[in-house]
Amino acid sequence: MPNNRKKAIIIGATSGIGLALAELLASKNFHLGLSGRRTHLMDGFRGGGHHITAMDVADTDSSRQTLVELIKEMGGVDLIVLNAGRGSIRPKIEWENEKRTIDVNVTGFAALATVAFEHFQQQGHGHLVGISSVAAIRGGGGHPAYNASKAFLSNYLQGLRHDARRSGLPIAITDIKPGFVDTAMAQGDGIFWVASPEKAARQIYCAIRRRRKHAYITRRWALIGWLLGWLPDWVVYRK
Repeated sequence: MPNNRKKAIIIGATSGIGLALAELLASKNFHLGLSGRRTHLMDGFRGGGHHITAMDVADTDSSRQTLVELIKEMGGVDLIVLNAGRGSIRPKIEWENEKRTIDVNVTGFAALATVAFEHFQQQGHGHLVGISSVAAIRGGGGHPAYNASKAFLSNYLQGLRHDARRSGLPIAITDIKPGFVDTAMAQGDGIFWVASPEKAARQIYCAIRRRRKHAYITRRWALIGWLLGWLPDWVVYRK
């Protein structure tokens, strides 16, 4: 493998944005480490010398160890994308559904983000990307744990960015906030500005290349993000 070939790990690469980003990075000659629960969905990458491994982000002890081993197997990595997430809208709030979302989007994310950050500190450089959501800006009904968990993710990345700055090391932290993307997670009535996973992946890659701190996907969602942060509750939550 050429010394100048960049290496990236994508957690949650079995479908949607993760799979589309993996395909894009592979076309850019990245050497990839890919993980997800349904490894058969990543079989198309096996012939390219990439590393494929199973991971359930909700099982934090196992997922942390798997990521450590994957990094070691690849001889270090330049980029780690934490894309695994969970969300759904149901007519009734159910604790098991809320708990699973928190286990994946909060506890699971933080468990893996710390592994990635510690590796980049030891290595002396790196780039951590977390896939949050426009939903992080305000609380949401139907599945409040989802919006809250994405707010945690964005806030956690901000904290890591401050730590990276204090370290003086060239460690980039990017918070990606997608709007609606055509995936299984895009549910509910009245969805609009729906992007394909491929378009989302292209814009995420652009944000990665520019080492952006924040990026809305697609870019027009920056307007919605601004409005959500500015409008009073009685406008946002009116019947």
